[in-house]
Amino acid sequence: MSKKSRICVIGLGQFGFELACALAVSSEVLAIDRKKELVEAIQDRVQHALILDVSDFDDLREAVSTDFDQAVISITGNLQASILCALHLRKIGLKKILAKAANDDHASILQAIGVDKIIFPERESARRLAASIQDPNFLDFIPLTEDYQVQEITAPAWFTGKNLIELHLRKRFGVLIIAVKQKNPARFVFLPPPELVLQPGDILLMVGRTRDFVQMIEQKST
Repeated sequence: MSKKSRICVIGLGQFGFELACALAVSSEVLAIDRKKELVEAIQDRVQHALILDVSDFDDLREAVSTDFDQAVISITGNLQASILCALHLRKIGLKKILAKAANDDHASILQAIGVDKIIFPERESARRLAASIQDPNFLDFIPLTEDYQVQEITAPAWFTGKNLIELHLRKRFGVLIIAVKQKNPARFVFLPPPELVLQPGDILLMVGRTRDFVQMIEQKST
């Protein structure tokens, strides 16, 4: 049996609380917050819970060692505490540090410190909701950079019955289909051939710039 990953979640606001509980299903989680009531609320749902002021380097070093695979900083109400926590974790030598950012300036500071991944949960949730409102075929997306993303969509009606050559999406919109999950017959096609004909219900994995997806969504017919 493979060893469970060890993850520390620091900051038990709504996002940190839910994240720690979800991670605890398959990982060993240490949940940390300076507020006693938040730690008590989560202690029966994670493997370890600790009341701690993470701005104190010695206390944090005693609680979190390099044995942890990752740490997630979910502190945005107190930016100084978030930044200090990131500095301390980097000094301790954590393998991977993720941090929730309150704004772009906060994110820039965290990146300068050496945080491996910056998280904007509200921004990403809003983008997903906006995409689902604008396009009923939208299922999910993964941001790659500020401009590029991977989208998962159900093939629109104006895609179906046509092959990739006929759609020529790359030339028209600058987006590329990199995989297709088909129902009939059931199969997953990675890097589909140009001759592949799309069917109703096909799930498409596409990559492109955000603005190009917007342009494609606005297209009603070929």
